[in-house]
Amino acid sequence: MNGEDTNEGARSPDAVLEGDGVTPGIVRVGDTVRRPVRPFSATVRAYLAHLHRAGFTGAPVPLGIDERGREVLSFVPGDVPREPLPARATGEEVLVALARLIRRLHDAAQGWEPPPDAVWGGLPGADTVDLPPVDRPAELVGHRDYCPGNVVFRHGRPVALIDFDLARPTTRLYDVVNALYWWVPLLDPRDRPPALVRADAPRRVAVFAEAYGLTDAQRADLVPLAARVIHRFHAGARAAARADPVFRRMWERGVRDRMPRAEAWIAAQGPAIAERLSGRPPL
Repeated sequence: MNGEDTNEGARSPDAVLEGDGVTPGIVRVGDTVRRPVRPFSATVRAYLAHLHRAGFTGAPVPLGIDERGREVLSFVPGDVPREPLPARATGEEVLVALARLIRRLHDAAQGWEPPPDAVWGGLPGADTVDLPPVDRPAELVGHRDYCPGNVVFRHGRPVALIDFDLARPTTRLYDVVNALYWWVPLLDPRDRPPALVRADAPRRVAVFAEAYGLTDAQRADLVPLAARVIHRFHAGARAAARADPVFRRMWERGVRDRMPRAEAWIAAQGPAIAERLSGRPPL
């Protein structure tokens, strides 16, 4: 769950891009971003190159490796909201724009075959625990981490995605649920940003679903999948906290309380969300 601050005010020749501390060493150099190379970097670059060949412009362009051994990506101008989400980033028009952006990403990714030696990123500690499965067989490679720090806004609307470190083969619906978790959000009201404490979660899910164009089958599967995803988030966050000091700080600063509340909330509110989805409410 990494983020890069793409604030358009960062104009120094070699500016450190602030994020959540998960990936240190990310800097902006002119109109490029330089990042440390990780085991999955080549796979992600191949994916990003495919997206641009397929006409998707809402992601960084991979530009190779620099003389210091860092991967080079195009800088994506815009503003990245910080958590808690500010009120201006919580309107239904934002949900609609984000849903359509993700749909364009999925349509561009459909049919891409990862290289035979593909390596995928993941949270620290994930290989030390038996995380519950959530997905059906993969349909495409998706972003899988739509936290606010990874969504770039311009003129008040989401227009691009950054930080594809957790990209991997997945389903369209998993990616949608991941976005809903952050942007509805699928959280107990105590853990939402102030502007969304009283939000109508079933309506917000339905607005996103309509804008994305979910099928009837996807709508029927959404709530059960959301419950499994949130449970996996909980288990994965606990494992990451044991393995990495950055994630340990996140855990201690609230994740350990937020995740069990989110599991209880989706169990209680899931039926209302499912009912709203089945009715296809107008936007």
